[in-house]
Formats: sequence, C-alpha cells, structure tokens
Amino acid sequence: MPTRFFMPIWSYAVRDVRKHLLAAVFPLLLLAPAASAETISGAMAKAYANNPDVNAARAGLRATDEGVTIAKAGYRPKISANASASETRLYDIGGVSGLDKSSRSSSYGLSITQNIFDGFQTLNSIRAAEANVYATRESMRATEMSILLAAAQSYANVARDQQIVSVRQQNLGFLNEQLKAANARLEVGEGTRTDVSQAQAQLAAAKALLAAAVAQLKSSKAVYMQIVGTEATGIRQPGPVSAGIPASVDAAVATGMRDHPSVLAAMHGVDAAGYNVKTAEGSMLPGVSVTGALGRNYNSLTSSSTYNSASITAQLNVPIYQGGAEYGQIRRAKELLSQSRIQVDSVRLSIQQQIVSAYAALEAARAAIEANRAQLSASNLALSGVIEERNVGQSTTLDVLNAQQSVLNAKESLASAERDAVVYSYSVLAAMGHLTVASQGLNVAEYKPEEHYEAVKDAWFGLRTVGDR
Repeated sequence: MPTRFFMPIWSYAVRDVRKHLLAAVFPLLLLAPAASAETISGAMAKAYANNPDVNAARAGLRATDEGVTIAKAGYRPKISANASASETRLYDIGGVSGLDKSSRSSSYGLSITQNIFDGFQTLNSIRAAEANVYATRESMRATEMSILLAAAQSYANVARDQQIVSVRQQNLGFLNEQLKAANARLEVGEGTRTDVSQAQAQLAAAKALLAAAVAQLKSSKAVYMQIVGTEATGIRQPGPVSAGIPASVDAAVATGMRDHPSVLAAMHGVDAAGYNVKTAEGSMLPGVSVTGALGRNYNSLTSSSTYNSASITAQLNVPIYQGGAEYGQIRRAKELLSQSRIQVDSVRLSIQQQIVSAYAALEAARAAIEANRAQLSASNLALSGVIEERNVGQSTTLDVLNAQQSVLNAKESLASAERDAVVYSYSVLAAMGHLTVASQGLNVAEYKPEEHYEAVKDAWFGLRTVGDR
C-alpha cells in the first residue's frame, strides 16, 4: 500500500477505536449511582405504605372486623323507649249545649328484650364472622404481596429501559462517527457514496429506535409513579433476590401450598361456610327470649288519671313451618360450603402453576444472562476487528454497521435478561407467599390488623372509628 494512503487509514483506525472506547465508558458514568439513589427495597417500602390498593384492602379488612361485633349483638339486650300522646274531643250530634267533651291521654315506657336461646344461631354467626376476618386478613396479605411484586417489577422495568435508552444513545453517537468517517473517506477517495448512504440509513433507524426507547421509559416511569407513589429518580440496576428461594421447584411448590395467603384465605372461607350451614340449621330450633317493660300512662277520663305499669314476659317460639324458606336456606348454605371446598383445590392449583412458571422463567433468565454476556463480549471483539479491517480495506462500512447492530442487540438482550431475573426471583417469593416486609427487611412499619380487631370486637357502642378515620 502506498505511504500516502497509509497515514490517513491509520489515523481513522485510531480515531474509531478511541471513539468506540469513549462510547463504552461514557454510559458507565451516566449509570453511576447518585447520592439520592433509590433502591428496589425502598421502592417496595414506599408502595407498601402509600399504594391506594393496599390501603383500600386494609379499610375493607377493618369493615370485616365489624362483622364480629354485629354478630355478637345477638347475645346482647335490645333496649327501646316509646312515647305517645293523644287528644280526643266528642261532640253531641243533637246540638244540645253542654254535652261536648274532650279527653287527653299519654304514655311512655321502656322495654328490654334479652335473647336466651336462638338455636345456636348467634354462636355460629360469631364463628363465621371470625372466620371471615381471618380470610380477609389473608386476602389483604395477598394484596400486599402483589403490590410489593408490582413495585419490584416497575423498578426493574425502569432500570431496564434506562439501560436501553443509554445503549441506543451510545449507538447513535457511534453511527454519527461512522457517518463522519464515511464522508471523510469519500473525500480522500477511499470510500464510496454507498458507504455514506448506508451510514445515513442506519443513523436514521437509530434515531427512531432511540425515540421509541425514550417513550417506553416514560411509560415505565408513569407505572412506577402509580404503584410506588413517587417519581422514579435515582433508579439503578438491581440484582435478583436469592435469599428464601428454594433449591428446587418442588420445594417451592410445597411451601406455596402451605403458606400462600390465598390458600389460607380459601381455607378460612371453608370454615365460614361451615358455620353458615349451622346458622341456617339453627333457624329450625326453638328460641327463648325474655322481655321486661316499664310504663307510665295518663288518661283524663279515668278516675285514677295516672298509673304505672311493669311487666316481665318470657316467650318460647317453636318454628314449625315457614313456607319452606328455611329448608332452601339450609340447602343453599350446604352448596356454598361445597363450593368453598372446591375453591381451595382451585387456588392450590393456581398457586402451583404460578410457582412453576416463575421458577422456570427465573432459570431461563439466569441462563440468558450468561449467554448474552458471552454474546456481548464476542460482539465487541468482532466489532473492533471489523473496524480495523475496514480501515485497511478488508471490510466495508456495511460490515461495521452489521457488527455494531450485533453489539446493540446483545446489550439490549442482556438488559432484558437482567430485568427478567429480578422480576421472576421476586415472583417466586410472591407465589410462595414469602414476599413480605419482614422477609425483605423493608424499612417501613408493618401493618398490624390485630390492633383494630381487638379494639372493636367487643365494642358495645360508639360511632367514631378507630383512629377517627
């Protein structure tokens, strides 16, 4: 090769390699954690404290707690007061004067009714209400876990999309340099207009890809804001969780079948349905109640215009036939009990499917990370080699662009695989029922549903809710 061509080609090679190295180092500076960086645990803690779906589930549980108080009312006396007043005026039809008369009467009193026996309906209603409380607690825990998982997923999505935006920005810078190099080679007679056109086409496509990546990042940040409740700032690439994940999928399935709150909620639902059957059957048993009444009466027409009264009444009610409604209610309660038992099996099968799918996806993501890292390393070496070959005339600009596209694909695939490993590791924990504040050591106060329950389960009166909500 003539000397007059050697120096420009060597200068192009040095400049391309330098630009390539700078493009690789610059994103690392961009991705360096800021002083106010948010962690995935911090995002989950904020979602646990602020997410409206979690708070709505807690409010629903507090409402369910009141069912126990309502059921216990069957044991408590019912007190009522009554009062009445009237005035009566009589007229003589014949019109004889002096025969017009009027009278006034009034009464007021107090009655107390106490249930003595109601066929164990109140007892079983209380037990059913308590079972519903336990079932709703587990449902609330399932909601909390789903929100924690959603927070982890939204965090990982933002981290992935930030990486992809950064990678595509690097690609855009690299292609700009390739376009400049192609124009420079064309000016000195070493390249062709085809090389320039190919670089321009690839650059235009890269701009479109970058715009799409930016749009996707904005969408992921909006989802993050919806779930976590704060802006997605200081997000950095998280690592998959490993603590608490069993070594085998069978162990994970066994744990989920035993511990997942959805399974426990379904089992408590069976208990509640069983007590409802007993409550319905109790409607066919006799009932006993006692009523005490005190009264004061006034009537202007009687010689003794004012008198007091007091009474105690015991009542025995023996149901014989109520139109057949009682039998239909018992049959319906039994069918609902059967439905609840079947739902336990359905929930268990669903949990098993979730665990197996998440575990398989986690293993696939781990394998993909290793493969993509190897692919990225090889693609970077190939790109460097093709650039050197292009600079000495052994490869074309199209070869360089194709090699750069392989690097871009490998980087984006690696970012997606790393995101999948994070999401599916948390998915395994959630499907097992172990994605909790305690297991993740989140820096947030854990909600204690027992506190509200203990405060209201024996309340006799009061309109203000606990905490004056």
